[in-house]
Amino acid sequence: MAQSASFGRLTGPAKLDAVKQLLGSLTEDLETSSLAPQRRESILEELKIYGRDPNCADPIFTKEGIKTLVRHAFDSTSVNTSRGALRILCNALLLEPETRQRFVDTGYAAKASEKLKEDNSDDEFLVARLLLISTYNTNIDLPKLITQHGLADSIANHLARHAKRLSSTNRSTTANPMDPMALEETLKLTFNVSQFSPNHLASFEPAIPHIITILCSLDLPSPHTKTPLGPPFGPAVNAVLNLDLSTPTAKEYLYPDSSPSSFSDRLIKLLSLSIKAYKNPDLEQIVTPLVCALSLVYEHAPASVKQSIKSALLPTEKDREDALGKADTLQGHLLKNWSNPEAPELGKAIAHLYFDLSNRNPHKFVKNVGYGYASGFLFQNNISFTPEELNKGGETEVEGEDGVREIKRPINPITGQFLDTERVSELPEMTDEEKEREAERLFVLFERLKQTGIIDVQNPVEQAMREGRFEELPDDK
Repeated sequence: MAQSASFGRLTGPAKLDAVKQLLGSLTEDLETSSLAPQRRESILEELKIYGRDPNCADPIFTKEGIKTLVRHAFDSTSVNTSRGALRILCNALLLEPETRQRFVDTGYAAKASEKLKEDNSDDEFLVARLLLISTYNTNIDLPKLITQHGLADSIANHLARHAKRLSSTNRSTTANPMDPMALEETLKLTFNVSQFSPNHLASFEPAIPHIITILCSLDLPSPHTKTPLGPPFGPAVNAVLNLDLSTPTAKEYLYPDSSPSSFSDRLIKLLSLSIKAYKNPDLEQIVTPLVCALSLVYEHAPASVKQSIKSALLPTEKDREDALGKADTLQGHLLKNWSNPEAPELGKAIAHLYFDLSNRNPHKFVKNVGYGYASGFLFQNNISFTPEELNKGGETEVEGEDGVREIKRPINPITGQFLDTERVSELPEMTDEEKEREAERLFVLFERLKQTGIIDVQNPVEQAMREGRFEELPDDK
């Protein structure tokens, strides 16, 4: 059937009338099946175009409109009709938040979960996206979808299919163009469902091996890429954050006997790329989950993997040639962002990671990162540590040629820098005339400050003169 010249191009009241007529035809078709398949698909396509802009497209977003689209999406036997309706629904729920609860109220979330069982990336993308958006600000019953409609199992099955594809040697020849987009939506859905269903994490255990396989099978981004945590890396990292990594199954894949550090090494390489590539405010949103994931992997790791992570992240001797946080290294960039005012959550995540790397021992923590970094964290977390302890002996761990090792070279306890590399001021000592002029300048400044009446301050120059600690130069000087 030929499309009219105005197909999807109307605006204002004309657009509103067209949307009403198109949606009315779809509603009537549910009872009479009067539309030919091509006409039905044409109507859905035109509604999709109009629905991209909510202005003058109100009927799509109403309770009745959502119900009509839902029935075509999940009750139709036509694949094209179903996908056409799903596309409109996904756009509607994304653009108008109130439609999310309207979708949930139809009771079709259960049918969506059942449809997610289908082994197809096109449907996986649409249904996973629909369910994902439905988790925001609704009363959707996720535990019911998990226990009665196999939502977690369907997620794991899709992740298994993607993991198999990505680990295949001929993955480029068998890929469906929708595969990457479908994987991204399923990984995001994994995070949200596990986040909002903390009592059903055991149901997601089968998904853990596949997420790890996906992360380890993907080619690492180029060192010059501006978005190293773009999909699917970022969503895959996020997907593990809520899962139970302490189970035997999780540990088997996190720390495989053949290469126990392979997964942690992959995360560290991603962190090295990301901490340098992203700028504020993306650091906060994108890199923080990666640091948290690395903390989880460290927490449950065997001793050899913990040592490997320490070797990669603790300040090196190169880092300590200057005050910590100054070097252009992974450790330097992590410490630099510890106190980044535009990424406070990232700073907290980095601090917690380094506290873990220090065996949660405050004394070792201070030795490893310097009191300048450690003091705020210790205070905020009510961890006892007195400045007097800075002078006590104790090891400082650094990365050396033989891995993490203890060093005896004296270190500034505040900055973490080797004492023998601290720079002595190269400014020449002031002459007596310069000292006198500086004293006069300070005297005047403090007198002016006293005259403001804002604070009662004692002039230190005046006090020094009164106490005999200040002498005038003789006239012949």
